[in-house]
Parts: sequence; C-alpha cells; structure tokens
Amino acid sequence: MKLALKTRLVVAVALLSSCSSLLAALPIPAPPTLNVSSYFVVDANTGKVIAAMDPDKPVEPASLTKLMTAFVVFQALRAEQIQLADLVTISRKARQTEGSRMFVEQGSQVSVENLLQGMIVQSGNDASVALAEHIAGSEEVFAGLMNAYAQELGMVSSHFENATGLPGTRHIASARDLAILARAIIDEFPEYYRWYGQKSFAWGRDPATGDPIEQDNRNKLLWRDSSVDGMKTGYTQAAGYCLVSSAERNDMRLITVVTGAPNENGRFSASQSLLNYGFRFFETRTLYAGGDTVERARVWKGTVDMTSLGVADDVVVTIPRGRANDLQASVTLPSTLQAPLNVQSRVGRLSIVLDGEPVAEATLVALEDVPAGGLWKRMTDSISLWFE
Repeated sequence: MKLALKTRLVVAVALLSSCSSLLAALPIPAPPTLNVSSYFVVDANTGKVIAAMDPDKPVEPASLTKLMTAFVVFQALRAEQIQLADLVTISRKARQTEGSRMFVEQGSQVSVENLLQGMIVQSGNDASVALAEHIAGSEEVFAGLMNAYAQELGMVSSHFENATGLPGTRHIASARDLAILARAIIDEFPEYYRWYGQKSFAWGRDPATGDPIEQDNRNKLLWRDSSVDGMKTGYTQAAGYCLVSSAERNDMRLITVVTGAPNENGRFSASQSLLNYGFRFFETRTLYAGGDTVERARVWKGTVDMTSLGVADDVVVTIPRGRANDLQASVTLPSTLQAPLNVQSRVGRLSIVLDGEPVAEATLVALEDVPAGGLWKRMTDSISLWFE
C-alpha cells in the first residue's frame, strides 16, 4: 500500500546558527561584460552555475584538451593499469610533436610521474603523446578513451581527436563541458590535483651550460592570486587564449572557464574578474553535516516511541551572499513510520528553498536502529493507529 506523505516546515538551527554575524544581503549585479568567446562559472562543491555566456558553444579547446588527457591517465592509475614509476619509452612521434614541449628525447625513458608534470605544468605536447601511447598503444586509440569518458561525464558538446589540443576537424569542447571535467578531476583525484598549482617544473639540462631546464607554469594567476591553485591554459590561433581556473576562498571553491580571449593578459583578467564576482556576491554554506539530526519523528510498533532522522551526506548550498537567514527547510515523511527501522534506511526527503525556489534536496535516513517492539507494544500501537 502506498503511504500518504506529510510535509512540514522545520526550524533548522543548522541554517541559522552560523549566520548571525552576516552583513545585510547585497543585490546581485549582472556578471562582468568580457571580450571572450564564452565563459562559465560554477561552484565546484555544489554545481551551482553562477554566471555563463554561451556556455554550450563548441570551441577549439587547444591545450585545455590536456585536462581530459590527464583524466584518462588518472583513471588508469586508479585502476592500477599503470604506475607513476613506470618508465615510458619516448617515440619518434612524441618527440617530434609540434607546439609546447617538455623536451623529452626520442628513445629515452621517462617516468609517468614526470610526464604528467611535464604535461600539466609545462603543457608539453610531447609528454601528452607519450602518455597516450603508453596507455592505449596509439594516440588515435587514446582519443577513443577520451571520448568514452567525456560521454560518461555528460560532456555533450565535446569531441576529442588527439591528446594535445592541436587543431582537428572535429576537435571541440564547450565551456560548460570543460567545467564538468575540471570538477571531476578535483573531486575524484585530489592526490594529483596538486600538480595544477605547481609553479614550475625542471626537466633535462641545457646542453650549453648543463643547468636544469626549468619552465614556469603558463597560468599566471598562480602568481597574481594566492587563492588560485589550478588549472590549465590553452592557445591556438583559431581558439584564441583560453583558461580553466580554480580557486578556493573561505571553504568555497569556484571553477571558471574562459575561451577565445584576444590576448594572453585578456584570459587572465577575464578569469580574475569572474572569480572576484563569484566570491563577492555568492557563498557556499554547509547546512547539515552527514549524520546530523534534522528531525525527531514518532515511530510506531518499536522498542522506542521517537527516533532521530538525518542526512547521510553533507547538505551544501550556494546562495547569494547574506541570504542564509532566508533559507527555509521542510521535511516530507510517510504519514506513519513503523518499526523495524534499520540505520541508514531511507525514510523521507529534506528540501531547502530560498524565495520559494528549491536550492537543495536530500534523502532523510534513520540515524539509529529501531527494532520491532514486543507483542503488547505492537498490539497497543496498532489500536492507537486506528485513531490517528
């Protein structure tokens, strides 16, 4: 039999206790007007889109492609198909790949870890091809893996033909898709994400001086803004100047994607403007931590009359700054809860709204076991339920 549902507003201390010192809410102005092909700003924790311009427009991703190259390599590492210490023999194709380079030598052996740093920090096309060949046997087969993962992630406007980002007839991505990919890297591979904030990497030696050849990370925001810790630049003549950036301030992480800026400084200025806009006018709040009690509910035919209901995972929202006091929480439960209940059993829904619009939903679960009561308890509760 389908149970009737009941919904009621709950006074949630978790929504209010951390908000008493907030300033009055600021009006939200329009995002900055930027001279770029497209842009996208998203909260990395919640997926809340903060600002966008032509986010689904297919563009040439240039070296932003290497985010997907790295994602495939990280997947192979997690599956233990390869190891960071594995030595990769550099092919002629890898050595001769045009564009930005790590400067590996044909026939030499370089570890996967060094190739990853050469690709991420130095944007080495040679390193990208070497990694693709090591994992898939050829760059063409590796591109198939890239597209399979893109489809799995929901990157509906993207198609990859190579591991480097050099121009191809159908080598495209969108700002939204690149943000999806950046979020996946940050969320799934925090142990490797640190390389995106690495300011330089040295590989090989200058034949004239014998000194290590050190190249700086092309993402100049790493020097300009201490909250920025990634991710990747890109440039081709057709694509223009592009940048995926990520920054964290006060437990809020934003990802911005800028494509088609007219010059190098333009991509950094545009990204900085978008980061400043997002952090200034929005905030991320953890309303309930996983395991927090949200509601005490009546339970029938059990060993106890009341039980605690809560959320299994953190409930996090992105809202206009200063609006936390205006959030409202409500719970939807079956008209009756009957024992036995097992801990983590799904028993209802928690909804968070702002100005009548939903901002978050979560499943309510039982936070404790409630065994069935004895015969007398079950009989008396059955009689009581007739009068409910």
